[in-house]
Amino acid sequence: MTPLLSGLVMMVVLFALLGIGTPIAFALGLVAFGALYASYGISFLDTIGEQFFTSIASFGLVAIPMFILMGAAVASSPAGKDLYEALDRWLNRVPGGLVLSNLGACSIFSALSGSSPATCAAIGKMGIPEMRKRGYPPEIASGSIAAGGTLGILIPPSVTMIIYGIATETSIGRLFLAGLIPGLMLTVYFMIYTIWACKRRGIGLSELTRSYTMSERFQALPRVLPFLAIIVAVLYVLYGGVATPSEAAGIGALFCLVLVAIVYGIFSTTWKFGQMPVIFRDTLKESVMIMMIIAASEIFAFALSSMFITQTIAQTIADMDVNRWVLLGIINLFLLVAGFFLPPVGVILMTAPILLPIITDAGFDPYWFAVILTINMEIGLITPPVGLNLYVINGIAPDISLGQILRGSMPYVFCMVAGIVTLCLFPQIALFLPDLIMGPSL
Repeated sequence: MTPLLSGLVMMVVLFALLGIGTPIAFALGLVAFGALYASYGISFLDTIGEQFFTSIASFGLVAIPMFILMGAAVASSPAGKDLYEALDRWLNRVPGGLVLSNLGACSIFSALSGSSPATCAAIGKMGIPEMRKRGYPPEIASGSIAAGGTLGILIPPSVTMIIYGIATETSIGRLFLAGLIPGLMLTVYFMIYTIWACKRRGIGLSELTRSYTMSERFQALPRVLPFLAIIVAVLYVLYGGVATPSEAAGIGALFCLVLVAIVYGIFSTTWKFGQMPVIFRDTLKESVMIMMIIAASEIFAFALSSMFITQTIAQTIADMDVNRWVLLGIINLFLLVAGFFLPPVGVILMTAPILLPIITDAGFDPYWFAVILTINMEIGLITPPVGLNLYVINGIAPDISLGQILRGSMPYVFCMVAGIVTLCLFPQIALFLPDLIMGPSL
């Protein structure tokens, strides 16, 4: 059997296992185990354990549970509600200001949590009922939160960027910097579309009659500003060369826990210190899931490489006599389709090591490509059949159908496509900050 045919068989079996509900880590591991056994017999078994544990024996991976803990601490508290209310008081004079408040809250909360589902859940629990109470259609109320939640994997600190950096052996600090301006750009694109859509449909205009005094606006900030200070502090120690990503994540998680305990445990009756075990439980569950996927994907990648599938695919793509932009278009299409069926972590771990040499040989910057890849993964989060954010929103608001959520989120997909096109035309949007702060990449 040729390497390409072997690879095709492996992918068909993998998608079949995923289709019947097999967890992605187990699906990857089973397919890799079966392929290696069929090719080499029982002799390969002594390398499986070594590959499994070596893949997660990296100091850089410590940043993942720390950033997850940071997000879980904030998500368990009313911080999302306070952030949302603070922005609503400042944006209430803009058409569709309530939706803009939710999008802004999503972008800021993304920087605190680094997780799309956590962002959707935290902001959606407060934002969706409030938007519907004020007359916003269910598809706009749900779609905007689903789309805003995707910013969690692009705006730093991003768990998926950490995984990309480890998978491709690129600088995590530079990746964080590369994602910052594109993340803010997408937020602006989302807001521009929202203002246009609300004005066109006459939605949210009643809010223009509501007014807050400056005292009321500033009154909402004290509980929000400490968490914003943590974001600034984490980014400063990362980019200022003070600490590694793992150390910065650890400090950020500690301060988030302390702030949540002080701000919401002592001065509020809506959050109790007894929720700490729940925070650590949720962190442990998500961290173990990600680590299992990382370890299983390493075995899967080892199987692909041992059977010369990776090398054959890379050589086949490299031998295509096409313009480099056509090549990038093909890769984007592949990533988009992969994102429809697989979560971002799985796609990055399986494809980034294969695609990176092809991208660099074509003359593209690996950090710029990381942003392009991540935006493709964002699209996958709000498109079926996986569409994780769609199901998170449906869980928060079960009376809103998946079809309505999908219709509300689709315009934001086109905003993301516009973002990819913008980055292709102006790659310095992603590269300006990394080059300015850390110098040009080699």
